[in-house]
Amino acid sequence: MNYHLRRGAWYPVVRVTQGEALIDVNQRSLTVPAELLHIVPIRPQVWSVVPRPLDAVDLPLSWGDRYAVCPNCSARAPLGERVPSMSCTRCGGEFEIAWSLDHYLA
Repeated sequence: MNYHLRRGAWYPVVRVTQGEALIDVNQRSLTVPAELLHIVPIRPQVWSVVPRPLDAVDLPLSWGDRYAVCPNCSARAPLGERVPSMSCTRCGGEFEIAWSLDHYLA
């Protein structure tokens, strides 16, 4: 099932129940299976590395099989070589890149 959520985006979690999470998406409540989410206590300040969806329509093919999502403004950006950080062309913020889940646990 497609819930029409942006991969790598950060949505406020209102409540987590048995296997489901109620999230706030543009001031509307949406219930989704909790297993689809990576729930953390605070919003990390690192670029999220996101696998390219098979049905992607708005992502340039030149970006390859993954892209990054800015932690500040949620802009999407291509990923090049495995550099430790990069700047966002939309908001100008400089952030580390979460190449592994360890970034979310720090």
